[in-house]
This record gives sequence, structure tokens and C-alpha cells, in this order.
Amino acid sequence: MPITSLKHALLAVATFLAATILLLQAAQAEPCAPQTFEGANYIVCTVDPGKADLRLFWKSANGEPYRYFSSLAEALQAGGRTLVFAVNAGMYRQDFSPLGLYVENGKELKPANTKTGGSAGSVPNFYKKPNGVFFLDGEGAKILPTDDFLKRRPAARFATQSGPMLVISGALNPIFIPGSTDRTRRGGVGVCGGSVRIAISEDEVNFHDFARLFRDQLQCQDALFLDGGHGVGLYDPALGRNDRSWHGGYGPILGLVE
Repeated sequence: MPITSLKHALLAVATFLAATILLLQAAQAEPCAPQTFEGANYIVCTVDPGKADLRLFWKSANGEPYRYFSSLAEALQAGGRTLVFAVNAGMYRQDFSPLGLYVENGKELKPANTKTGGSAGSVPNFYKKPNGVFFLDGEGAKILPTDDFLKRRPAARFATQSGPMLVISGALNPIFIPGSTDRTRRGGVGVCGGSVRIAISEDEVNFHDFARLFRDQLQCQDALFLDGGHGVGLYDPALGRNDRSWHGGYGPILGLVE
């Protein structure tokens, strides 16, 4: 091969490799990506809370719940910011108010819910014990069982209460039943070393398998269930997702902002 042709070929190869590296770096930079665990499909979003602006949202400037991911994204865009991804941040009432504790920008907008719900054999997910609180403070992100959170009263900038706890100090919540037929789509959040990992299932899974995803695959010391069924939702333009709740919107929203 002539020297000139060889140079052109080498240059083409170098250009191709550089473009490939850039594409891989771009893919790696996206916080949310598909994962599989024991045959079930998930979307997992990973965030370093010390470096990224992860926060909770509920009401817009007019005092009404955002309800839709797109409404929040538009409000942020009007202020020159971008909603990178967002998920339903916990169970809520028919008026889209949080069912439990909710703290936004250091202000407690809803108190902790310590009631017992349901009857024997039919306890709504929020009230399955222990439930817990995911919160962000000056040190990063943490998850505590609700009773522990109320005893310690940490200075949280953002907090959302939901339940049940999935993983507690590295152990599965003992109320979960291996092989349970109670299967549906589920969403949850875990604190995994210095990272926050948010997972939603694309397939129907039971609590035991969902908790094991956080403990065994995502390596989370603590994890909290957020919501399930038709309440599971994800906003991520990079993945082409802008989910809508089946009953008219979401309550609290957990989102990454740039």
C-alpha cells in the first residue's frame, strides 16, 4: 500500500476510534440505563448526591401540585434549568399531597405519618413495617426507618416518607416472602455507598426480588420502596420516557436538575 494511502487509512481508523470513545463517554454520562436482574428488566438511575443537584418537588409557584413530569420540566426550563430525569417520589393522596413526611428546601410541608393502616392480612404498602424516610442533608443522602428518623430528627433539606423499607443496614426486610405471587411494577430508592440508586421495574416483580435487586446487584446498604403498579413513573428524555400516572398525576417528585 502506498504511504499516502496508509496515512489516510490510519487517519480514518483514528477518527473512528475517537468517535467511538466519545459515544461511549456520552453513554456513560447518562445517569439512567437499563439493567436486568434474574430475568426481570429495570431502569436504574445513579447519582452522586455530593456532586449532583438531586431534589424533591411537589407544588409549582402557583401553589398547585405539578402532577406531571412535563409540567415540572417546563417550569425548570423557564428558569434556565434542565430536568435530567425524575421519578414518583412516594405515595400520595387523591389531592396529590404526600401521604407521609415531606420536606422541601428545609421546610416541613407535611408531618410524618405514624398511623397504622388497613386490617390484618390487608395492610397498604405505605403502612407495612418498618416504613422509612429517604432524605438529603448536608452530608449526602440517607434512608432511615421512620421511627429512627423521628428519634434523631436530622436536619434534612429534602425528605420523603414511604414504605416499606426494602433493605435495612444490608439485610432484607424480614416481612418479604420469597416466591410471593404479589407481583407488579415497583419503584424504589437506595443509598449505596456514596451513591443514590433509583430503580423502577419494567416487569412485574414481588417485594422480595425487588429488595434483592438493591441489596445484591446495586449493593445498597439501605433501600426504600416508593410506589408500585400504575404509580411507577419515569421521566428521562435521553431514554424517550415521559410516563404519566393512571389516575391524573403524581404527588412528590424526585428529580435530578442541571
